Amino acid sequence: MFKKISIKLITVVSATAVLIIGVYSYYNIKSQGDVLQAEVERHINQLSESVKNSTRYVMLLNQREHLQEMITRIGKDPNIYNVRILNKEGAIIYSAVKDDIGRMLDKNAESCYACHAANKPLEKLPIKDRTRIFKSSENGPRVMGVINPIDNEKSCYDADCHAHPQNEKVLGVLDVTISLADVDEQIKQNEIRELIFALISISAIGLIIWIFLKRWLDKPVKELVQATDQVAAGNLNYIIKNLSNDELGTLGKSFNNMTKKLDETSQQLYQSTKMASLGQLAAGVAHEINNPLTGVLTYSSFLLKRTKDNPQMQEDLNVIVRETIRSREIVKGLLDFARQSTPKKSTIDVGEIFNRALTVVNNQMKINKIALIKDFDESLPKITADANQIQQVFLNLLVNAIDAIGDNGTITVRTSQVNLPPKGTMQIKKAVCPKTHNLIDSEYKIGGFPALRLKIKLNGNEGFVHIDPVYGSHRHYFGISGGINNNVKLSCPVCDLSVLDKVNKCPKCGGPTYKIQIPNQGYIEGCAAFKDDWQRWEFIDRTGESKFVEIDITDTGCGIPPEIQSKIFEPFFSTKGQRGTGLGLSVIWGIVDNHKGTISVQSDVGKGTTFSIRLPQNESVR
Repeated sequence: MFKKISIKLITVVSATAVLIIGVYSYYNIKSQGDVLQAEVERHINQLSESVKNSTRYVMLLNQREHLQEMITRIGKDPNIYNVRILNKEGAIIYSAVKDDIGRMLDKNAESCYACHAANKPLEKLPIKDRTRIFKSSENGPRVMGVINPIDNEKSCYDADCHAHPQNEKVLGVLDVTISLADVDEQIKQNEIRELIFALISISAIGLIIWIFLKRWLDKPVKELVQATDQVAAGNLNYIIKNLSNDELGTLGKSFNNMTKKLDETSQQLYQSTKMASLGQLAAGVAHEINNPLTGVLTYSSFLLKRTKDNPQMQEDLNVIVRETIRSREIVKGLLDFARQSTPKKSTIDVGEIFNRALTVVNNQMKINKIALIKDFDESLPKITADANQIQQVFLNLLVNAIDAIGDNGTITVRTSQVNLPPKGTMQIKKAVCPKTHNLIDSEYKIGGFPALRLKIKLNGNEGFVHIDPVYGSHRHYFGISGGINNNVKLSCPVCDLSVLDKVNKCPKCGGPTYKIQIPNQGYIEGCAAFKDDWQRWEFIDRTGESKFVEIDITDTGCGIPPEIQSKIFEPFFSTKGQRGTGLGLSVIWGIVDNHKGTISVQSDVGKGTTFSIRLPQNESVR
């Protein structure tokens, strides 16, 4: 049980409370006792002076019986332990206890040490030293006594009744003692009350801490433990609910985000495994199926020529030829996806390649009553590209457009020349920290491109920031709450080495800047406080504007929902259900990327979709 954090915390807090309350109670009781004792001391001094003054006249007249009667009457007060008068030799000459009269006191006893500390009576005793506390007997209560010297005044040594030598300073002492039983009882009651208060306080503190720890610590920790057990068992869809706004709530949110990422990574790993298996399958398919398909296609084509006079057989043979060709195309698509072969570039005419792809789907467009509008730039230059791969890109986009439209729609194709600056178009494909750790996060994409992932620290909080991989774009994602300021720290998520520039500041806001190495392409810099859009990639800026051939393919189909637009280029992602493999757009992405081009999509649900392809004009033949 003592392994639990809550029990340890309650134990430590309770021990601290015991120490603090114990020290407080000790000094509080001591203070109260001192106050009570001081009050009794003040009272007994006043009483002593009152007795001395009230008996002065009787003593001057030497009325011994009257004086003894006064002493006896005063001693009957239940709060007074004893009243007595002693001469300077220590003999008791008057006492409220008559048996004490005539008895000599032991000058070394506790009650006599103040006046006879030097074995002779003191001529003058300070008031603060007149009081003493002692026990009347071994088991008796404490007693406080006050000694009040009876000085030899002029009225004493000039009196007619009896004469004292003038040189005598002290004639005797008045000793008044009071029992401290009531004071001790009061102190004992205070001790009991303080003990009860301490026990109640400690118990209440422990109970309150236990209740709040049970709610704020124990329960969330148990939920986290249960969640980790679920994840360990393979349930990556488990979500921690009822998250609080404290650090444990933040930890729960991070855990939920982690499991989400793990689930996505697991799916990607699964898809990667499928892709690897598919590559092996494609190689087997090419060997095992292509040859039989070629034989079927050859013989069916031969029979098609020999049966010109048999329309029924011709129709059946046409079906065989058509389906055989379609099977070969499916196998070819799998091979293209698995291989992602290097483009075999040559100088091509984009319009001609598009027309070549159009002939393949022309009949299907007629059947579906889909109109085609071509708006080609007649002055469009030729580009360097792989003709077969570019044709495959056009063909796949046309097929997708036909599927999206269904019947009765329009496909519009436009070609144009564009001159674009590096900012807003150039993708950051590689980025490393000073220790060459990869900063590209292939799992998190912005605009369809893998983002740059950095660790961010700010105001004691720590998280991650994903930087837009398109140079000059600022669709950053911050995995940390609160606004970013000049105290931000950016570092590598692997080695935690800072990527901040120690020399240069942002020319716009004066804040810190980051400086990230792009292998073989210099450094990219930007405002680390993210207060403005300043960004600089000097290596790319020196290249100036780039010339592109842009091809826009627009359909009037059903459109693509915004929430899935960033996923359509991922392998095996399909909106066609069992009719699609989810490979078409991923193959297109790979082809365009291998040509150092870009592809983007704009879509409105219910209105249509536009795919924009940009291919560089100045690509050299490889």
